[in-house]
Amino acid sequence: MTEPDDAAQAALPPAPGVDRHASLDFADTAATLPAGQSYDLLATPDSAMRWLAVHGLTAPDVRLYDICARRMRTLRGHVRALFTARVDGTAPPEASLRAVNEALTAVPTAPLLTWDRAEGLRRVQAHPTDQAVNHALATLAADAADLLTGPDADLLATCGSAPCDRFLLRTHGRRHWCSTRCGDRARAARAYARRSAPE
Repeated sequence: MTEPDDAAQAALPPAPGVDRHASLDFADTAATLPAGQSYDLLATPDSAMRWLAVHGLTAPDVRLYDICARRMRTLRGHVRALFTARVDGTAPPEASLRAVNEALTAVPTAPLLTWDRAEGLRRVQAHPTDQAVNHALATLAADAADLLTGPDADLLATCGSAPCDRFLLRTHGRRHWCSTRCGDRARAARAYARRSAPE
């Protein structure tokens, strides 16, 4: 998979539901699209940093390294596996449950106790640069857990236009596609199949 160019990104709008769940957009940072196209918005540290900054999950001046982008791609794979299991009605992979739970518990949830000469003892919510990815992944893991266990869980679906494998929330009863583009392709394929069917 490659990082998409600007034209490819512009042609593919966000899937329904990403405004409610950042984890849905996170899962869709990699996808296979019709006509053999694919993309990965977390392919490089720079692209991963841009994605985090756009979603308000870290400051734009935080520098990510390749290991950080790899950790993000790994968690994304586990989130996608959990979403797929939910959509398919199958048991989720143990490794994916474990990975999301590890992300959830990797950062302190309460302000830490710190001391310095000027202010003495105080409580602070620490977000050091080297822990920025931990905080972002914990936020995304929590959102994924909320989506999978909350009222939107039954709306979670995969795009109905193969081979597109993006996730979406079925915000309308008849919505089966992640974008108008995929919907048009699916309708065109059905029409072609009807015309080509032997009488």
